[in-house]
Amino acid sequence: MSEAKRDYEIGYGKPPRGRPFQKGQSGNPRGPRRKDLSSLLIAALNEPVYATIDGKRRKITKRQAIITQMVNESASANLRATKMLFDLMKEVEHKAGSAGPPEPEKLTATDREIVELFVARLRRQIATEAAEAAAAATAAGQTA
Repeated sequence: MSEAKRDYEIGYGKPPRGRPFQKGQSGNPRGPRRKDLSSLLIAALNEPVYATIDGKRRKITKRQAIITQMVNESASANLRATKMLFDLMKEVEHKAGSAGPPEPEKLTATDREIVELFVARLRRQIATEAAEAAAAATAAGQTA
């Protein structure tokens, strides 16, 4: 530190004489930092509120209170709350990167053969049942 001789005091409310603000000049010329809508919303949602949960008063954030109310309304068959909850869940899953089920693996030749045999068996069974129903209908038509 330099040991300069001063003939005045420096301290709280007594700034150095060489660096005070000029008359009419603000210490922060650009003004206070403006908050955008998203930061205002986040700040409002993080404010604490008191809620009675299971008969006990608890301090939770407004965000938690909103989600709890939405889930409770959905559970009591409120269709509007249910739709809002599903939309919110889809958005959260989309942001998390798990928007849908993972892509299934490709079928191997053996798997494809098994599926084709199963489909052929189902088609034979459906054809047999249709033939039996047609025969029953014609038999019922001849007796009537």
